[in-house]
Amino acid sequence: MSDTAARPPDILTLHARMSPQKLAVIHDRPDGKILRWTFAELEAQANKLANGLLALGLRPGEKLVWCGQNSPGVVRVVHAARKIGAVAVPLNYRLSPEEAQYVVDNSDAVMIYVDAEYVPLFQKIRGEIPKVREIVVYDGPAPAGMRDGDALVANASDSEPVAKASADAAQTMIYTSGTTGKPKGAVRGAANAAQSAALLGLIGYLPDDVYLTTGPLYHSGPGGFMGVAHALGNTVVLQKKFDAEDWLRLVEKYRVSTTFSAPTPVRLVCNLPAAVKAKYDKSSMRRFIANAAPWSFALKQMYLADFPVDSLFEIYGSTELGVNTVLRPEDQLRKPGSCGKPAPMVEIKLFDDEGKEVTQPRVPGELAVRSAGVFDTYHKAREKFEEDRRGDFHTVGDVAYFDEEGYYYICDRKKDMIISGGVNIYPAEIEAVLDAHPRVLDVAIIGIPNEEWGEAVHAVIVKLPDVMLTEEDILVYGREHLAGYKIPRSVTFAEEIPRNASGKILKKVLREPFWKGRDTRV
Repeated sequence: MSDTAARPPDILTLHARMSPQKLAVIHDRPDGKILRWTFAELEAQANKLANGLLALGLRPGEKLVWCGQNSPGVVRVVHAARKIGAVAVPLNYRLSPEEAQYVVDNSDAVMIYVDAEYVPLFQKIRGEIPKVREIVVYDGPAPAGMRDGDALVANASDSEPVAKASADAAQTMIYTSGTTGKPKGAVRGAANAAQSAALLGLIGYLPDDVYLTTGPLYHSGPGGFMGVAHALGNTVVLQKKFDAEDWLRLVEKYRVSTTFSAPTPVRLVCNLPAAVKAKYDKSSMRRFIANAAPWSFALKQMYLADFPVDSLFEIYGSTELGVNTVLRPEDQLRKPGSCGKPAPMVEIKLFDDEGKEVTQPRVPGELAVRSAGVFDTYHKAREKFEEDRRGDFHTVGDVAYFDEEGYYYICDRKKDMIISGGVNIYPAEIEAVLDAHPRVLDVAIIGIPNEEWGEAVHAVIVKLPDVMLTEEDILVYGREHLAGYKIPRSVTFAEEIPRNASGKILKKVLREPFWKGRDTRV
C-alpha cells in the first residue's frame, strides 16, 4: 500500500465531509462586507490554492512564507501548505524591509504568498531574496514579476492535492520574536495528538465553539488556537485588525465562545466606557485563554468584572515549548500571579545557576520543560537549541518558582533580571504592582546603570489618556505596595511600551539609551 493510500484523510477534509454546510470562516468587517466559507467551501479553496502552488513548483518540505493581516486568504494558505507538506513560515507584516529580508532569506523560502497591501515591502527587498522563485499576490492586483494569486486559485482544480510530506515532516517554522539577537526559526512537526486532546479536555473545548481571532494569526498563539478550533470543527470569526468596540460587536453577533489574547487587547476592551461595554452581550464567552505575556492581577480583576467569571483560563507557554501550564478559572483570584499547574503530559523542573534542580517551594530557578509539545529545533541554529537543553528538558530562559500546592509563578525572563546591590530583582513583580495604579495604562520595569548599586530600578509608564500622573505619584504608590529595594528609583513617561508580535515587552529597546556606550549592560 502506498504512503498516500495509507495516510488518514486531512482534518479539514474530514470536516468538509461530515459537516459540509457548517460555517468554517466568517470575515465580518466594520464596513459591512461579510465573507463566509462553509467547511466544504474552505476545503475547495485550500485544495485550489494547494494545487496552484504545486503547479508553480512548490514541493513537500520547501518553505512558503506568507504575509498579511487576518483574512480568509491567510486561513486558506495555512490549510493549503499543510495539505501538500510545505513548511509554512508566517511573516510579521510590521517588520521593516531589512527585518523581513532577514527572515525570508534565513528561512530558505522558495515562495512567498502575500496580501496585495504588503506588496511594496517585497518590491523593496526582491533583489535581496534570491532563493525565492515566486511571489504570489492575493486579494489584489499583482505587479509585474509577481503572480496573480486570485487567478491562480480560480483556475486550479479543487480536488485533493496529490503531493504530501511524510507524517513526521516539519509543518511550520515560526520565527521567535528576537528579544535577544536575531530572530530564530522554531521548527515544528505535527502536534502531538494525545497531548492536544488532553489539554482540550482540561480546558473543556466543545465542537460547537466559535473562535474569534484576538491578535494576528502570524503569531503562534492566535494562529495555533485557530488551528485547534478548525481541528475541532469550530467556526472561526476573523477580525482583520484589532479594534476594541468592533471586537465586542463580533462577540455578541456570532455568540463567540472562545478566544486567545495577549494582555493589551483585553485592557483596551476593559477600558472602554461603561456605556459602550453595556451595549454588547458578552455572556457567550466560555473559554478565554490568557497568554502571550503575563496578565497582571489587576487586569484579571477588570476582565472578570465584564465577562463570565468561569471563563478565564491562563496558560504559560512559548513558540518553542508549546503549552506548559494551565491556571483554571477557580484559581484566578485565589492564586494571584500564578500561571497554574503543569498541563497534561508536561513535566517541569527548575534549575539553579549551578545547574542543580530546585526542589523547595518559593525558590526561583530557570524553568525547563519535557513534553511532546517541545519544538524540534531552531533552523540553522542547532547549537542554540542544544545550549538551551537541560538534560532531557528544554528552557527558553524564564525564571519561576512553585508554591506549596504545586502552582507555578513566572518571575521573569532570566536576561531581564535586575541585580542591584547584589540583590536579584524581578521586574514582572514590580510591573504587576504598578499596573494596578488606577491611572496607569501600561508599564515596563528595566535596570539602568547606577554607579553605587550596579543597576537601579527604572519605570517606564504609559498613563491613561487625559489624566494627570507624575513621577512622584508613581514613587508614592510604589512605597505603599513594594519592598524598599523594589521601588523604582526613577520614572519616565512614554506614548507606548514597545512590544513584539506576541505582546512581550522589548526590554532591550527600552534599555538601550541608558546603556549606550558602555562595555557592559549589567
